[in-house]
Amino acid sequence: MATITTNDLKNGMALDLDEGLFQVVEFQHVKPGKGGAFVRTTLKNVRSGAVLDRTFRAGEKVERAIIDKREMQFLYREAEDYVFMDNASYDQISVGRAALDTAADYLLEGNAAVLQMYGDEIVGVDLPAAVELAIAETEPGIQGDRVSGARKPATLETGLVVQVPLFVGPGDRIRVDTRTGEYLSRA
Repeated sequence: MATITTNDLKNGMALDLDEGLFQVVEFQHVKPGKGGAFVRTTLKNVRSGAVLDRTFRAGEKVERAIIDKREMQFLYREAEDYVFMDNASYDQISVGRAALDTAADYLLEGNAAVLQMYGDEIVGVDLPAAVELAIAETEPGIQGDRVSGARKPATLETGLVVQVPLFVGPGDRIRVDTRTGEYLSRA
């Protein structure tokens, strides 16, 4: 692994610290009038998502972690595992649902995703900002029930439940925001 100094930190950079694998969210170099300079950082744990504020001395050495981003295609589900194919080498890997976290709710066979890998471990998944999914089941809208902004739950083809407007029915294709899990529009 590459060792860098805290003077070389940049937003988005991954660090391998004693507490775990962290990504730099924000950093600030501070040179007070008395004493030595230091670097104040906000770090996000890549595995758990926990945020940590940490201060380093200026010039302190830290281990930089190289996170490899690989574009892969989701092929199929096999029991509790999701099988992906690397678009460059055509190798197939099985990934557990726990490693995918909420990204599994938006994956359909044939969809592309960018897997963030640290060695052989998957530490994150990048999805498009919005995906199109079909509604598997929802209650039909009742005639005359047209309250402005009213919502009802709908189960999508992946099993995800989202709140949709009353006019959306079973079989309709909708766009869902993958960051918030909210309904955006009809597709």
